[in-house]
Amino acid sequence: MLIIDGVAIAYEQAAPPQPAGTVVLLHAGVADMRMWDHQFQALAERYRVIRYDQRGHGRSGDAAGEVCHYQDLLAVMDALEVERAALVGSSMGGAYATEAALAAPARVAGLALIGSGLAGHEWPPEMLDQARERVHSSVPADRLARYREGDAGHVDPADVLAMAEAHTSWQVAGPDRTRDALTDEVWQAAVEMLRLVFERSWTGPRSTERHLVPPAVGRLPEITAPTLVINGLSDVPGIQEVASLLAVGIGGARRIDLPATGHLPPLERPAEVTDALTTFLSRVFSEDVAGPRMRPSPSR
Repeated sequence: MLIIDGVAIAYEQAAPPQPAGTVVLLHAGVADMRMWDHQFQALAERYRVIRYDQRGHGRSGDAAGEVCHYQDLLAVMDALEVERAALVGSSMGGAYATEAALAAPARVAGLALIGSGLAGHEWPPEMLDQARERVHSSVPADRLARYREGDAGHVDPADVLAMAEAHTSWQVAGPDRTRDALTDEVWQAAVEMLRLVFERSWTGPRSTERHLVPPAVGRLPEITAPTLVINGLSDVPGIQEVASLLAVGIGGARRIDLPATGHLPPLERPAEVTDALTTFLSRVFSEDVAGPRMRPSPSR
């Protein structure tokens, strides 16, 4: 455990005797560091690999009061004496990695953004409506309101499970696919992580997020780190729009679209994602050793 601003942060790291660089894995807001099992093991054959549970997730302490996740990321790197690393972020983990690349560019060797969020981006109304219809309706509105306010007194485990399953079906599988699109192993892993997310969110202390100012959404051209954008073609359309913003806004970014893949490609398509990351990281650290990269002109 690390102690960051008085909060216990659970982490794991692995490395070969002579690592070719350091990689930090940032999990999705709907998951915890277990989503990286395949990548953590595979990438550690060549790199020092670090993964951790964000505040309020997994085995880490609660998120309470004002929380700034990109600053937590940099604090984790400080605590583990990581001067510079490639950041691999999924969903909101990608948003925090992007903020870190803007706040401390000298510390970021490369960015891999998978089904990424983007701080300052407003989700389209149709996406929010769909979430209400497909996910929030799985729990009666009066109870859901009390859970979100944290004053329910008792949280029914059946409601937690119903919400976790509905969210997995809508986002992890994708709005146009069914539960059968995911293997039993992926379904069970996603539901278990989401069950813990909702349970802690509804029973733990209240918190608010603080993001980088000015927000990342208007600053993408400032990012000079080599960037890989991975998008699941079965993900929620509003999230796929962010992949387009990142791929266009970050100079020289490379985009990979994975067919028949929802919101958590590292979990659903572990081998494909690991292969893509292996190729990308090899280039990142080769260029990093050679010196500052020359930013290529976008080929669009």
